[in-house]
Amino acid sequence: MIDFIYQDPYPILKDDTQYRKITSDFVKVEQFGEREVLTVDPKGLELLAEEALTDVSFMLRTSHLQKLRKILDDPEATDNDRFVAYNLLQNASVAAEGQLPSCQDTGTAIVMAKKGESIFTGVDDAEWLSRGIFNTYQKRNLRYSQIVPISMFEEKNSGSNLPAQIDIYAKKGTSYEFLFMAKGGGSANKTYLYQQTKSLLNEKSLDEFIRTKIKDLGTSACPPYHLALVIGGTSAEANLSAVKKASAGYYDNLPTSGNMSGQAFRDFEWEERVQKICQESAIGAQFGGKYFTHDVRVIRLPRHAASCPVGLGVSCSADRNIKGKITKEGIFVEQLEVNPKQFLPETAPHLEAPVEIDLDQPMADILAKLSQYPVKTRLKLNGTVIVARDIAHAKIKELLDAGKPMPEYFKNHPVYYAGPAKTPDGMASGSFGPTTAGRMDVYVDEFQKNGGSMIMLAKGNRTKQVTDACGKYGGFYLGSIGGPAAILAQDNILKVEVVDFEELGMEAVRKITVKDFPAFIITDDKGNDFFANL
Repeated sequence: MIDFIYQDPYPILKDDTQYRKITSDFVKVEQFGEREVLTVDPKGLELLAEEALTDVSFMLRTSHLQKLRKILDDPEATDNDRFVAYNLLQNASVAAEGQLPSCQDTGTAIVMAKKGESIFTGVDDAEWLSRGIFNTYQKRNLRYSQIVPISMFEEKNSGSNLPAQIDIYAKKGTSYEFLFMAKGGGSANKTYLYQQTKSLLNEKSLDEFIRTKIKDLGTSACPPYHLALVIGGTSAEANLSAVKKASAGYYDNLPTSGNMSGQAFRDFEWEERVQKICQESAIGAQFGGKYFTHDVRVIRLPRHAASCPVGLGVSCSADRNIKGKITKEGIFVEQLEVNPKQFLPETAPHLEAPVEIDLDQPMADILAKLSQYPVKTRLKLNGTVIVARDIAHAKIKELLDAGKPMPEYFKNHPVYYAGPAKTPDGMASGSFGPTTAGRMDVYVDEFQKNGGSMIMLAKGNRTKQVTDACGKYGGFYLGSIGGPAAILAQDNILKVEVVDFEELGMEAVRKITVKDFPAFIITDDKGNDFFANL
């Protein structure tokens, strides 16, 4: 016989978060019999959600920005590492002004909350948190990315970025604690669950496993990453939930060793080992180098004897995570960095001059110019680009399947995979960074066969079918920096107009005019691929 012991599964030992006070309103301490209860007006929940999602859409944590500056100061960083880090710091400075969000994919709104048993609201808390999220996405220059099913195959954009994902847990006490996230599709899609066994749990096997699986992450989710590796879990969903929270820094203050009650803990030794593995991968901050990851969190959880779930996930360069809380003293939200410019160096890092490409010449001439340079060449693009992503590609494939010709705009101009946020007053464009290229891989061979998609511009690594198609038809894939959507809108996009499928909203086909738009040759017309060499 053993004695009953209850263990908090995730015993967070302290909260060293710096908060700013939003208001003292909407909270009141009342006495119900012998119990002291904190009554929270639901308008306080609405206000907190609105403030949190607003802040996190335009600002980042100071610690995240410090890590970007560290890359610039590291003599071992490659020129490409520094180029990405410098652009991301510039982007953070633009976004902090509150008009252009840091990333065009302003994300799924996610709320994880722990509600004290002595908190009383008298409402469905998720509804009022959703109201606050709704307010932010209506008032700000954010993007509506939520697609709702009307039937099994028919879908429509909700037009509000709702529904949000809201999970509320119970706890002791008179405080209400929150973690808010704006999770973009790129980083959300790079969350992996591997159902392993006890055979993984030795030094050699785990090391080999990690070296193999980090390659699954690729660069499409905009590194440098905050990487989370979670080993164990009472269920698959418990494992993946821990991955998401760990990537947001939520579990930074867990214990550093386990016990017989099964508490979660961080393993600092394996965090250092995984960080070194990521550096040795040479994937770097998107285009080769040392900084594939800023840092790593390795969390160990209890497991069923027959199961060993392993979760891998990231928080990307748009590290949009923010805490909040409601206490007797009022309503608070985590203080994010209001002055990112302080982390910019006085002078930009020195780089070799890019190759300038005029996009307003015949496609054959553009292809001939690109063909003169090897993969990894840095470019500066000027001229006309067509913008199209998932749904537009599907529509064009329907035309081809019906025996109709490829639209001329897809033949005459490079195609940029992107979907913009709302346009601020007086500007040509809202935040307008690249989306994940890999989602369009299935279309490339057929489109290039029909004379379209000869030059593609997006972010992240792609499959061999794209390399093969470019080698067969003479096409190119150009990589854009994932993450700095605000600065692209401010400095590089001069004009935007819808040219097809206007009913698709942010998925409509657009024609844009770009100036000094940065890119790299990733896949060329000879069948070479930059990422294949890493």
